[in-house]
Amino acid sequence: MPITTFQPPPLLTLARHAIRPVLEGVIIPLALFYVFLWRSGVWGAITVALIWSWGAVAYRLVKGQRVPGILMLGALGMTVRTVLAVSTQSVFFYFLQPTLGTVVVAGAFLLSVPAGRPLAARLAEDFLPMPDAFREHPAVRRYFLRITLLWALVQLANAALAFWLLVSQPVPVFLAAKTAGSLVLTAAAIAVSTVVFFRSMRRHGLLSSSQPALSAAAHIVG
Repeated sequence: MPITTFQPPPLLTLARHAIRPVLEGVIIPLALFYVFLWRSGVWGAITVALIWSWGAVAYRLVKGQRVPGILMLGALGMTVRTVLAVSTQSVFFYFLQPTLGTVVVAGAFLLSVPAGRPLAARLAEDFLPMPDAFREHPAVRRYFLRITLLWALVQLANAALAFWLLVSQPVPVFLAAKTAGSLVLTAAAIAVSTVVFFRSMRRHGLLSSSQPALSAAAHIVG
């Protein structure tokens, strides 16, 4: 197979591409939930966050735009949480469902590996568009298979932490500690994924060296 090198975009361009799906799928619904939790109670917070998530999906579809995986996963997860909470009339189950959902997501990551369609590759497209020839290279496919396993472990760790906090802490402490712990685990996984990506792609001669900032950062962290 001919070698196809990949030149990552400048950091500013990459950040601009990534910020919208992260804002729509994670930051804004979480911020809305917290704001309305104190102003309108749990049920008001649940309703507003759900409306936002599906509104963002609908806007993308109406505009003929691609719906990011992170946004769709968030909307689906919030829907299941809401249905479970309403059917049981228990806020505890609303907070428990994300933990169960995280376990399901971990299972989806694991099952995507033997299927040959690693979920990490699908989600990576939300942040770093890649040409087909590069994405289908054997070294790139191996990378995404391994990183998919890493993210499955991260999701399981997140679920274990969240469950322990839910059954041992009051709701305000649970929300704050769960958010902080999830951010730390996720940030660490992103850092590892990034470093391994650059080191692996350079080793196989697939990464263009014309982006000095990215290459230097990869060398420093790696």
